[in-house]
Amino acid sequence: MDSIQVDQEKCIRCGHCADVCPTEFITLGNQGPEATGANCIACGHCVAVCPVEALDNVKAPLAQQLLLDKVPVLDADTAAHFLRARRSIRCYKQDVVPREKILQLLDIARLAPTGGNTQGVAYHVIDNADTLRKITSAIIDWMEEEIKKDSPWAPYFAGAVNKYRKTGQDVILRGAPCLIVAITAKSFLPRGRDNAHFSLAYAELYAPAVELGTCWAGFFEACAASGYQGLINLLGLPEEMAVTGGLMVGYSQFTYKRLVDRNPLQVTWHKN
Repeated sequence: MDSIQVDQEKCIRCGHCADVCPTEFITLGNQGPEATGANCIACGHCVAVCPVEALDNVKAPLAQQLLLDKVPVLDADTAAHFLRARRSIRCYKQDVVPREKILQLLDIARLAPTGGNTQGVAYHVIDNADTLRKITSAIIDWMEEEIKKDSPWAPYFAGAVNKYRKTGQDVILRGAPCLIVAITAKSFLPRGRDNAHFSLAYAELYAPAVELGTCWAGFFEACAASGYQGLINLLGLPEEMAVTGGLMVGYSQFTYKRLVDRNPLQVTWHKN
């Protein structure tokens, strides 16, 4: 089977498919679009851009693409308000998040852009309260070891360790009822880590639309990246897989009433 199929009766020879192809897999020949034999990264741009549905690609089938005719485009003010309203949630209700809702969230996360459409991100979801408590305890143990070694992070870890030891309060996963762990093949690092971060950023932005709150699990990610065996054993991942990110997920205890600001914008323009 040819890698691309062109309906010659529909094709208007506009050349859009060739113009948007990032790898020059498609060129515009005398008979219309042609496959060059170069690498197709399955981005689907060629199929998506065709104004008359004349092109199909076995790696990005037309039948699996959704028509965009009726998709609303947010105006600038609405989009800005939406993006600014996202909050990092550190106070969660203990309500269980249905797995169907987590799947809904991750089904959007997987659509995030990746370098060369390489993707390569999978997700390991932990929603067992006892396992989450053990993860927090393991990360505290790791922090204490880092403090004893006089790690550069020791002053930053000390406050969290002291609070946990004195109060038992979860200062690591913040009592979130669910932890999404992004994973990728070790052979795919470091690109897999970048792709995971793009993916989890999509999840964070989409979460409020499905009534969920999220927060980046930075302590968790740092501990996993260190290779701390106490945490790695709890995760039980295949040997060939590496942790590339973590996201706490749950229902926020509170509703935020105002938009906050950030540091002033800093931009420099290159002098010609």
